[in-house]
Amino acid sequence: MELFHQKISEALNIAEKQVGNTLRLLEEGATVPFISRYRKEATGGLDEVQIEHIKEQYDKLCEIAKRKETVLSTIDQQGKLTAELEKRIRDTWSPTELEDIYLPFKPKRKTRAEIARQKGLEPLATLLMLQREGNLSAKISAFVKGEVKDAEDALKGARDIIAERVNEDERARNAVRHQFGRQAAITAKVVKGKEEEAVKYRDYFDFSEPLKRCSSHRLLAVRRAESEGLLRVSINPDDDACTERLERQFVRGDNECSRQVSEAVADAYKRLLKPSIETEFAGQSKEKADDEAIRVFAENLRQLLLASPLGQKRVLAIDPGFRTGCKVVCLDEQGNLLHNENIYPHPPVGKTGEAASRLRKMVEAYRIEAIAIGNGTAGRETEDFIRRQTFDRQIPVFAVSEQGASVYSASKTARDEFPDYDVTVRGAVSIGRRLMDPLAELVKIDPKSIGVGQYQHDVDQNKLKKALDQTVESCVNLVGVNLNTASSHLLTYISGLGPQLAQNIVDYRTENGAFDSRKALMKVPRMGAKSFEQCAGFLRIPGAKNPLDNTAVHPESYCIVEQMAADLKCTVAELIADKELRRKINISDYITPAVGLPTLQDIMQELDKPGRDPRKAIKVFEFDKNVRTLNDLREGMILPGIVGNITNFGAFVDIGIKENGLVHLSEMAERFVSDPTEVVSIHQHVMVKVIGIDAERKRIRLSMAGVPQE
Repeated sequence: MELFHQKISEALNIAEKQVGNTLRLLEEGATVPFISRYRKEATGGLDEVQIEHIKEQYDKLCEIAKRKETVLSTIDQQGKLTAELEKRIRDTWSPTELEDIYLPFKPKRKTRAEIARQKGLEPLATLLMLQREGNLSAKISAFVKGEVKDAEDALKGARDIIAERVNEDERARNAVRHQFGRQAAITAKVVKGKEEEAVKYRDYFDFSEPLKRCSSHRLLAVRRAESEGLLRVSINPDDDACTERLERQFVRGDNECSRQVSEAVADAYKRLLKPSIETEFAGQSKEKADDEAIRVFAENLRQLLLASPLGQKRVLAIDPGFRTGCKVVCLDEQGNLLHNENIYPHPPVGKTGEAASRLRKMVEAYRIEAIAIGNGTAGRETEDFIRRQTFDRQIPVFAVSEQGASVYSASKTARDEFPDYDVTVRGAVSIGRRLMDPLAELVKIDPKSIGVGQYQHDVDQNKLKKALDQTVESCVNLVGVNLNTASSHLLTYISGLGPQLAQNIVDYRTENGAFDSRKALMKVPRMGAKSFEQCAGFLRIPGAKNPLDNTAVHPESYCIVEQMAADLKCTVAELIADKELRRKINISDYITPAVGLPTLQDIMQELDKPGRDPRKAIKVFEFDKNVRTLNDLREGMILPGIVGNITNFGAFVDIGIKENGLVHLSEMAERFVSDPTEVVSIHQHVMVKVIGIDAERKRIRLSMAGVPQE
């Protein structure tokens, strides 16, 4: 275990003590959000990312340790495990080196070399490898017997054995790896006859780029096209340079034996080594591209989940449509459905006057405070219709992303919430709730359906799910949830709660009414002390008798705040309400062996802004009224837009038409930008200039460089 601590410490540049304490907390069942928020003294203030990295490194080391035991056992069963070999295996922590050591001992299928050994040709291969024999033809005759037909057959079998030895030689494999690492190029060619079918990949019809410089999105694009049978993809180093390095290692002298070894080396490289190392590099490059794509996706998801909420307001939400009309729902402050109906303001029905009248009645009857409109089909037209209406008061209008709304409306979660309503009502409710609290609503949808990733179906699905689940959990715990209004789905992501406990909380709340304290959570079936410890700090109770129940102060620290209040001869509520009182506190007076400055500083910050939502305030946005379709665009136009998706090569911006435009990395600013997230974030309002229109491919090039941002 201590060896693992040391290895992780070296790999991540984090002190061994911090690593050990973090792993101990994880082993005890603490969650990553809980450790990063409430155990800063133990971890030295490590954040969630660092804690996740420690966990990942530990899991990798455990996997390698397990693999080593399998390797040792297999070699031992063959009676070939020497003390030196065992030491080498136990000392290595590189998966590649471990597999290289194991390769000569790995049980094989019937290879050409194995067939040659069975014919008794191994001594001939050894003789050739020595490269000292002056009269080779005289020696070969002794091997021409049984299944060996003639001298050439004997030499061929011996070369097969030599080729396998070359392939299994660690130095040889590392030499070829070195050449791949330095020079390998990834090459793609269109499959003959598939040019028309592969038109969307035409940038890669005759593509070649050094592998080490190939960006993740290009690599994933060519690999996707390869899997669709449209491109042939290969990774190639300088073959001559690779063969030359191998010859320098294995070919000594200039005689018949040396020429046989040289031929075997060439065969080993072409038939065994190159395909093996190419597969290795293909896997490594794909894994690297996956990791980058997943990182970008997870960051986009984080920004989307932490998008500005409208808050608890009465909302009228519209799922727009032309022929089928617009589905309208009215929601109360908690997002409960009060009313639903259809209006038909657009052709072909075109009941504009009736739609306007019914809309005004709904706004008045349900005391509507904001209007949410889905941004899909008929979204712009519906927004224009709404903005033309006059109400008895100012009502803000918001366009809301519909990505994934249809997935939610057809899901079991939606059916359970609204068993008596069809998918159109559920979809409209989701649009309204997304405006009120994007986080609470979006957690109900598979993150892959939200539309902020790229190549999400091409990357490692287990890794993607893990990263996205971690992101959702991190965001939910960062914001915290209202214990008395949160859905079971939202509660599932709270530290220490799973689906069963989350449902138990909702069932208890339904049966017994709202929770009046965090302490009351202990009455929930199956809520143990450990689960309570992990979840309590992330659950909020607005209006609770104890004001600390609506803060991120953990119940285990209530006694500290109570002591502060007692020392100032006031109540906890007075302490929270009075800034001047808090200024009199010297937090150093409250340091104990268990509680240090990090916890005390967090407590003071929370008392300054109790229950504060870390998300920014929402802003109203309007597209350019003169731009509706691709045909309305002209180069040089400056338009308002909303960032819809971010990739590692730029950002896609919604400018109010069906097609999103791309602001390439090179067009994001008048300076060098290496990462788009330095400049933009999901749902950010930006001003962009149209710099290119490709009507045929429906592509729009945009720029932010030199464009003043509001």
